[in-house]
Amino acid sequence: MRKITKRAGYEPQELTDWKRSNPTKRYPQLKDGAVRQAIRTEALAEQYYLCGHCCQTLSGDGDCHNEHVEAQDLNQNRTLDFSNIIASCNTLKQCGDSHKSQPLLLTPLMAQCETDLVFKLSGRVSGKTPDAIETIRVLNLGDIEKNNKSLIEKRKQLSLALLTEHAITPEDEEDWAEEPELLADVINDLLTPDNGKLKPFAPVVANVLRQWIA
Repeated sequence: MRKITKRAGYEPQELTDWKRSNPTKRYPQLKDGAVRQAIRTEALAEQYYLCGHCCQTLSGDGDCHNEHVEAQDLNQNRTLDFSNIIASCNTLKQCGDSHKSQPLLLTPLMAQCETDLVFKLSGRVSGKTPDAIETIRVLNLGDIEKNNKSLIEKRKQLSLALLTEHAITPEDEEDWAEEPELLADVINDLLTPDNGKLKPFAPVVANVLRQWIA
């Protein structure tokens, strides 16, 4: 995960207009596809076109959906609250599809999501806290291969490709750990959008490199 920053009080104009015209309705009654797409487009821009949960690339062309961080069934008063909506991939049994109506204790709207989730170059992820561990379970983010082998393998291969792109070999971790300034430059490069987009799993690799520095 990478922390998603929401602008205070901001929402797409299309959503504002629809809410004014439908003051008593909630998200399930929002049948206007253009408004739903406007919400999704804004969320994707905020996330630099990465899934808000797993950080794989999203195009916005049928591969993602509007995901309520606090599930609709748990708080119906927030179903049209843009600050509660992110873009999630459509992967079955993962991210939004796995979340459903379960409480999400660690969210991509919290700064702790970048520190309490610990990613490895094996592709696996673990949690430093009970909330992080539970969030991995709820979203099925790949703590062990048995739970989500596909995501673990994809995360491993694309993370290694990003390291190769930056001329970093995992075998030299100890040497790189002695070059914190260089690693900080790589992390900054990984997290700097190119034309509004980040490369898939870039926040994951940044998480790994921060561990090397620590």
